[in-house]
Amino acid sequence: MTESRPIGTERDLVGYAGEPPMGVWPGGRSLAVNIAINVEEGAERSPLYGDASTEGLGEMPRAIDQTGTRDLATESVYEYGARVGCARLIRLLGEREISATAFVAARAVEHNHWLAEVLKSPSIEICGHGYRWAEAWGLSRDREAAEIRRAVQVLGEIFGAPPVGWYDRWMPSVANRELLVEIGGFLYDSNAYNDDTPYYVRVRDQNHLVVPYSLTYNDAHFSYGTFGAPSNFVELVSRGIRLMQNEARLDGRLRMLSIGVHPRISGQAGRASAVEEILDLLAADPSIWVATRRQIAEFWFENIPPSL
Repeated sequence: MTESRPIGTERDLVGYAGEPPMGVWPGGRSLAVNIAINVEEGAERSPLYGDASTEGLGEMPRAIDQTGTRDLATESVYEYGARVGCARLIRLLGEREISATAFVAARAVEHNHWLAEVLKSPSIEICGHGYRWAEAWGLSRDREAAEIRRAVQVLGEIFGAPPVGWYDRWMPSVANRELLVEIGGFLYDSNAYNDDTPYYVRVRDQNHLVVPYSLTYNDAHFSYGTFGAPSNFVELVSRGIRLMQNEARLDGRLRMLSIGVHPRISGQAGRASAVEEILDLLAADPSIWVATRRQIAEFWFENIPPSL
């Protein structure tokens, strides 16, 4: 007889049960904020690279749906991110001396040396985002492992050190965390959207740290049409920060907020102005620790050791 299990027991739907760890972030700050720049331009799907179709998520609905036909308009939108958008976002961060994490698909910088140089900033952490910007859950275990190793090698050669973090497109495969532990060298992954606070999971009898990401505080909503004006992004982020700060002041518990931006989206001047407003808000608030994901992971290991 097959043993029945309550629905959801193969997932963790409880987490910290409303009580994340007590504490404060470095400098006595009440909230950690990470800005993640998703660098994917040049690694996306295109028949030019042997893919069946061109990537979506451009500025307009795709006009070309034929298999094997390049959509030069959408390709051109992605090119903007590499040519203009990424440098603009890095400049805005640098002017305010704000650190950020770049989720970098390795192929995006492998043959684009100018873009790689733009990202070589001491305030930018490079996090692995695949070799191609592709869905890892559609790969075999061996192919996924090879793609991770290839990305780590390429990023290590370009930036002088391999990435210590990993974030897949959309969602990981069920084998992803085991592969990250097997390959080694990773402090964390960000393949989850399920919490406001980092947490440990057990992988092959080891403690592995998850630094959650967010699809909520993310400029991809401009592509989906759920953000109408740049001010929508500013308001959503500022409201999230304000409420989390109030929660932390009331209960003294650790929380973080992730803000996701894309060079082809928020690198456009009108949307970059919204990013500029958000950065000014962060820079002006001494109770916020704006940190890279690596810095957050290192703080967590040092101050919140695993209990397993």
